Amino acid sequence: MYEGTLMFGVVFIAGYLFSALTQTRHALDNRHMQQAFLFVVFGIYFVWFWSRGQTLAMKTWHIRLVDHRGRPVSQARALVRYALAWLWFLPPLAVGGLWSLSGGELTVVMLGWITIWALLSRFHRERQFVHDALAGTRLIHHKPPEPAGARRRWWTP
Repeated sequence: MYEGTLMFGVVFIAGYLFSALTQTRHALDNRHMQQAFLFVVFGIYFVWFWSRGQTLAMKTWHIRLVDHRGRPVSQARALVRYALAWLWFLPPLAVGGLWSLSGGELTVVMLGWITIWALLSRFHRERQFVHDALAGTRLIHHKPPEPAGARRRWWTP
């Protein structure tokens, strides 16, 4: 949820940039091209931050992305992870498109698929999501070290 809040700003800026560059005056004009543009912008955002270890939200929650050996991921591996992460959304969207599902029906299918996809991690020996297992990445807890000159409090909160 926190990552989504941060992504709102990215979408806002990217959408404004796209509209200004293409002179789009109506939200439905160039809709598919704008979606493709946002897909690329999201890819740049995630690949950039993942190849450096963590997104802004991941820093807050002390989560780090590493490869299966515990090393930082390359940009190529981060790109593969980004593409595979779309497996959370593409199958239900494809079903919705093939069967012309209404918004409510698509929401039910989407929530069902996301639940199933998330539960599959319970069957992985390291409790990793499928896209992480396929990409050769994993999420770890990473608390940054305290600065050397940090003062210690005399009381414990």
